[in-house]
Amino acid sequence: MSEDKPGIVSANDLRMQILRKELDQMEKQEKVKAERDRQLREFTESFLHDHVSEDERVMIQKLVQNAANNGAMEALVYSFPSDLCTDSGRAINNRLAHWPETLQGKAKELYDRYLSVAKPMGFRLKATIITFPGGMPGDVGFFLNWAPEEA
Repeated sequence: MSEDKPGIVSANDLRMQILRKELDQMEKQEKVKAERDRQLREFTESFLHDHVSEDERVMIQKLVQNAANNGAMEALVYSFPSDLCTDSGRAINNRLAHWPETLQGKAKELYDRYLSVAKPMGFRLKATIITFPGGMPGDVGFFLNWAPEEA
């Protein structure tokens, strides 16, 4: 309210009200971004230094079983930021044969497990970029496929 005329709102009062709302919104956005950044740091630390947990293996098996129960021949079984590849996902995005060499951490462990366990059982693994924020490679998706080989 204007100080010199009680009950009347000045243009300056309205501008200040809008500015406060904008500042509150910016503060909320900064808090959300800080929380996302914290979660990404924790994920990255775990991704690069921990092993694939039993819970993660069970979740992958559930994803595959659910997809099969729904008649699908493929399931997205794991995703991670492409920045966690040694080339930021370029080899995967360009479908280069050496893409497995760019994996590290849990992605490398899952790929190695695929080679030793799932591939001999007839599964195929495809890695692809599944998001493109700002036109740049975002997340990598590992898709496990059990469709019959095409002739």
